[in-house]
Amino acid sequence: MSKLKGRDFLTVNDFSRDELYEILHFALQLKAERKEGKSHPLLAGKTLGMIFRKASTRTRVSFEVGMYQLGGCALFLSDQDLQIKRGEPVKDTARVLSRYLDGIMIRTYEHREVEELAEYAEIPVINGLTDLLHPCQAMADLMTILEHKGKLKGLKLAFVGDGNNMAHSLLLACSKMEMHVAIASPAGYEPRTEIVKAAQANAKDSGTEVLITADIKEAVKDADILYTDVWASMGQEAERIARIRVFKPYQINREVMQLAAKDAIVMHCLPAHRGEEITDEIMEGPQSVIFDQAENRLHAQKAILAKVM
Repeated sequence: MSKLKGRDFLTVNDFSRDELYEILHFALQLKAERKEGKSHPLLAGKTLGMIFRKASTRTRVSFEVGMYQLGGCALFLSDQDLQIKRGEPVKDTARVLSRYLDGIMIRTYEHREVEELAEYAEIPVINGLTDLLHPCQAMADLMTILEHKGKLKGLKLAFVGDGNNMAHSLLLACSKMEMHVAIASPAGYEPRTEIVKAAQANAKDSGTEVLITADIKEAVKDADILYTDVWASMGQEAERIARIRVFKPYQINREVMQLAAKDAIVMHCLPAHRGEEITDEIMEGPQSVIFDQAENRLHAQKAILAKVM
């Protein structure tokens, strides 16, 4: 039995480099075999509860389809339909759901809510997204880089934009996997200090570099991967107009691409606001792997589900 069985998946930093590679290589195997028509009833008879406090396209569809392809069942649980909306404590919900389900995926706002759910649940809890972290997306990103570059070690990823949950997850994932990572954010929008410190600790162990800067040119110089995200995440809609002004110099466009490595790939976790954080030309261009990346949410999450459940 894998030593991953029964584990929560709250952050990539809870796992060793070897454990993350185990999941990534399994994801690549599942993808290849699925395209050959092979079925994987690895979770036959098992049920995943999916708690959503935030709207979703990729997370809901990929987890639901993933469970189906693994022979199991997924239940969509809107917070509008659960008693936690009416004040039932998370710890009570966790213990009740543990009696019915084999795993829980939650997509919510506060990271503490996921931690509390995991603390009291007797089954694996998977972080489908919080305001702090988006670890499943980071795993799909690493998988996509492996597919297109053939390796992770020694590559440089530059993230351009808000120091948000995606920037946090990439900081942790890249530094853990022996990659250099640079974050270019305007002043006041940098990643959280505790995440940067954790990434720096990983990088020290890996012998790689973590750069946090307001200078987009410095960040993207010779980067193998350019990555961006929306400038206003869910819950920040009221700030959107102000953020567009601040982030305008942080767009991935033809000029920025010329500063990166010639064979650089471009990534975006979606949904995208074309013409804001990335131009339509780059998103549709030959260096974009954005829709491979979106597909890999399915395969990476299937690997996580099969390993922990």
